[in-house]
Amino acid sequence: MARFLVGRVLQGVFVLWAAYTLSFAVLYALPSDPAAIAAGTTNSVTPEQLAEVRHAMGLDRPLAEQYLDKLGGALHGDLGRSVQSGERVTSLIGGALPPTLAVAGAGLVLAVLLGTGLAVLSTVTGARWLRQALLSLPPLGVAIPSFVVGLLLLQWFSFTWNLFPAIGEGGWRGLVLPAATIAVQPAALIGQVLAKSMSDELGKDYVDVARAKGAGPFRVTVRHVLRNAALPTLTLAGLLVGGLLTGAIVVEVVFSRNGLGQITQGAVSAEDLPVVQGVVLLGALVFVTVNLAVDLLYQVLDPRLAVGRRSAGRGPAGRFALFTFAGRG
Repeated sequence: MARFLVGRVLQGVFVLWAAYTLSFAVLYALPSDPAAIAAGTTNSVTPEQLAEVRHAMGLDRPLAEQYLDKLGGALHGDLGRSVQSGERVTSLIGGALPPTLAVAGAGLVLAVLLGTGLAVLSTVTGARWLRQALLSLPPLGVAIPSFVVGLLLLQWFSFTWNLFPAIGEGGWRGLVLPAATIAVQPAALIGQVLAKSMSDELGKDYVDVARAKGAGPFRVTVRHVLRNAALPTLTLAGLLVGGLLTGAIVVEVVFSRNGLGQITQGAVSAEDLPVVQGVVLLGALVFVTVNLAVDLLYQVLDPRLAVGRRSAGRGPAGRFALFTFAGRG
């Protein structure tokens, strides 16, 4: 377990380094001058003053030296300062992060609840028409763009029925529509994958044993089938977190909420490269953290994976043996 954890942490460190390096290369290859942005675009700025600003920002040094210096700062938690405001990027992002996490977290909870409820209901129902109707919802949810969902929710729940605010914070009521907007597509994917996985699990021997002991359809589905069927869905949910964070940033702009969305929009418009790079690095960090948590949760849901990892080894043959072992009912 310790070796597995160290390996995953090292992989996460590599992903973060790669994200930082690629974002640095792409952003600093753009035809923009952070010194000119910091100094202002008025005609009163002389070339000498611009050179002084460029020297103060370290932009007159070789690119490799700038990269190593900024990478060293990032390793110590210093992502530089915003070109526009001069505020530290970590402080700027840290102040805007809680509202965005609230939207993304609410969207994830709502997506898991809706997707799981859809899969369970389609599995336990005895009505064939209802099952088919429920299983037809995930493709529809995936096909509808998020902005269309947002517009429909605004039209119905804000403008027609006046139940939730259309823009701004508005406490928990202002959180409902943005969270629902980004939850529809993940809920559809979770429901589709979980329903298929539960359908496969229903043919396993342990289900017949549970039924022979007198367990009803709902008890068999929730207590026995759902836990084993949750493994592939758990992986999918981990991958969807990054998309939910991105979706939260987008809907914050649509619903005029304070958060990373407003920060990112302003940074992209003003070519504030340190802030943009900080947002990219934050997304990579969230992706790495969530996937590490999913890997650790696997060990709790299915201890056979840990046993198989210790006995199967690290080579291709061992990984194949582990896959075969984990795939048994």
